[in-house]
Amino acid sequence: MSGFRERVARRWPLGQNGKDTGMTGTEEMQDKETPAPGTEGAPLEIEGANEEQSGQETDSQAAELNAVREERDALKDQIARLQAEFANARKRESKERQDARDYAVQSAVEPFLSVMDNFQLALKAEGSLEQLRAGVELILKQMEEAMRGLNVQPVESVGTQFDPRVHEALGSEERADVPDHQVLEEIRRGYRLRDKLLRPALVKIATNSRQTSE
Repeated sequence: MSGFRERVARRWPLGQNGKDTGMTGTEEMQDKETPAPGTEGAPLEIEGANEEQSGQETDSQAAELNAVREERDALKDQIARLQAEFANARKRESKERQDARDYAVQSAVEPFLSVMDNFQLALKAEGSLEQLRAGVELILKQMEEAMRGLNVQPVESVGTQFDPRVHEALGSEERADVPDHQVLEEIRRGYRLRDKLLRPALVKIATNSRQTSE
């Protein structure tokens, strides 16, 4: 009998509680590998958690990318505004320069308009040579007054000592009655604007050999 029981036990092993399970050894091993109740979805839950974390990272990257794009668009708008402001500033600066030049020309020309009017009247006038000469002299004085209004003064020449800074000698004449290098004649009048020389006076000077030999 003992031998028979051993054979039966080997063919139909008992469970943990000592009862017959009714399964072969292979079936019992498969039964051991089957997960316990409540743990069947554990690997799926881990996989779902990984997918959720990956989705959160994707959303964070998308939000960061959108923020960078918004910052880029804001910088592009700012650059466009700065370029427009710079172009407008250049236009204003160019217009202001042109207005300043026009004002300077106007200030310089306006005093001479009446002088030109008088020249035209003199050309239309009928009279003697002396009357014409007197009219031209009056116009010349009027022009000198207009130039003085612009701070333009004639360079002193006749009777003064030759000064190479404001005079240019075109000739000389031997004279014993005047000092050496004194200006005898003004060939073309020179002018200065305040302390700035506009053009030198063309003059003729005296040479006194007696003074140079002493």
